[in-house]
Amino acid sequence: MKRNIIKIDEEKCNGCGLCVNACHEGALQLIDGKARLVSESYCDGLGDCLPECPTHAIVLEERETVAYDEEAVMKHMNKSKPQSEPTLACSCPGTQAKRLDKKQLDVIPVQSGENLQSQLGQWPCQLKLVPVTAPYFDNAHLLIAADCTAFAYPNIHQKFMRNKITLIACPKLDNIDYSEKLTAILQQHEIKSVTIVKMEVPCCGGILQAAKKALSNSGKLIPWNVVTISTDGRILED
Repeated sequence: MKRNIIKIDEEKCNGCGLCVNACHEGALQLIDGKARLVSESYCDGLGDCLPECPTHAIVLEERETVAYDEEAVMKHMNKSKPQSEPTLACSCPGTQAKRLDKKQLDVIPVQSGENLQSQLGQWPCQLKLVPVTAPYFDNAHLLIAADCTAFAYPNIHQKFMRNKITLIACPKLDNIDYSEKLTAILQQHEIKSVTIVKMEVPCCGGILQAAKKALSNSGKLIPWNVVTISTDGRILED
């Protein structure tokens, strides 16, 4: 099958190991002072390791390879853990269960009887469903948001969605290259700005990489920024 998978330029690799720490599937290891892909079936192709590499030795390429094997990854990750460490249902930190302490969250005051209005500017909002040629993209400020951000950040409508066209997606669950559709949208319309809102979990790196690739491939100079939301609902980067 053809899919996205990483490729490492060993001449550029300085053996810093940052990519190994960034890969939560255990697909990378330092061998003889160089980062190596130990199994192509472990690489999910989302590219979380790419932004960590200081020498730009890692790229994503589409090529014939084996399918990503999540079951094999789980066995591999659990096998590599110390015996005292509990086995997780899934090796991805983005799916690890934890209770959120509401005392840490900022409380948004709402007057009694106040009606909160949705700021969703169009339908559909799922990236897979929106038509590339939709007229609402013309002269739009575009918001590309990971699905979970709407549930983690309580004021997303007023803070981010207001006066924007909203596209939501999940790179972990959707087996699709978002960059192609985003590129087409950017090329076919005059987009005024792009805001990317993602969660702090590693799998959300996929939506950022897709947006950056689309911005580059569009051939246009479009202002853009990235906002990272913590799993307990705080803005970490803006």
